[in-house]
Amino acid sequence: MSKATLRIEQYETVRFDTNVNPLGIPDSVRRAISENISSIIKYPDVYYDNLKKSIAEYHSVSTDEVIIGNGSSDLIRLFTAIIAPKKSLLLCPTSSEYEHILRTYESEVVFYDLKEEDDFILDMKDLVTKLDSSIDMIIIGNPNNPTSKKIEKADIDLLAEVCKELDIFLLVDEMYIEFMDDEEKYTSIPLISEFTNMAVLRSVSKFFAVPGLRFGYALLNNPEYMNLVNITSMKNNVASLSAISGTVMFNDKEYIAESKSMIHTERSLVYLAMSTCKTIKLYKPDANYMLMRMLNEDVNCKIVAKHCAQKGIIIRQCDDIRGLNDKYIRFCFMKPKQNDLMVNTILEII
Repeated sequence: MSKATLRIEQYETVRFDTNVNPLGIPDSVRRAISENISSIIKYPDVYYDNLKKSIAEYHSVSTDEVIIGNGSSDLIRLFTAIIAPKKSLLLCPTSSEYEHILRTYESEVVFYDLKEEDDFILDMKDLVTKLDSSIDMIIIGNPNNPTSKKIEKADIDLLAEVCKELDIFLLVDEMYIEFMDDEEKYTSIPLISEFTNMAVLRSVSKFFAVPGLRFGYALLNNPEYMNLVNITSMKNNVASLSAISGTVMFNDKEYIAESKSMIHTERSLVYLAMSTCKTIKLYKPDANYMLMRMLNEDVNCKIVAKHCAQKGIIIRQCDDIRGLNDKYIRFCFMKPKQNDLMVNTILEII
């Protein structure tokens, strides 16, 4: 081989910044798409009866409480359009997508700052004292992104009660909750039977590793808002193959159990492996990703990201997230060997 054709051996690129399930697409979804590929010649069923039934059974709710959307962002836009909030409240830090959508609809956005000295854990009793009737809408992630911190169900119950008294609409985004241990103890879905001023948002993109299907859903128990949803939302807004995939993925108990087990194990191992390092601070994660702060004055997120990229490791720099700075990075948990490489690579540089 000539000198000109020599190549440095390349590492496989691994996206530790996307928070997608490392197991990849469920086999049940692959089969469903393959067996139903001819369905794309027809327009989707505007009622999505089979899909709604599958979701309703997965969560033990009524099909009348299920809203189908073209991904989480689409549903957040839908609720924002319906509520038309003049003023909204978000946690800080949290997903920047919330603020972007709210400002697009000309809502004033105020923030409740999570404290770094408290490891970004939400003090709900303090938060509710900051609320008043001038606020029309609150969007809150459980677990929160990028902090990977869960919120206790009792705290969401308290927030929903206060929001009800103040006529505030509460949207709880549970995009990552299926990655948590004891998910059923933290989900707010049971609360929708009690509170008509709240909705719970779910996505299949991350847990079922199908972001390309562009499919999400929400659960709501409010006939008036449901009527507005039916009037304002687009018909056929979920593709045929996405709807068919949704009818099978929620019944794939083997994939669900394997995913939860793998993330539980890898989350524990990665946290343990990095927790003894004195030049970083880890924020103990509840989801499938972890927030980390560099304590070394000479190291920032760009330096770490560049070093990791040389080995095909793509991490999330957090210098553009409100409430954080260039001392923070976030990464998700992938397969064991990939996580080993990621941990060792980060520890080399910090």
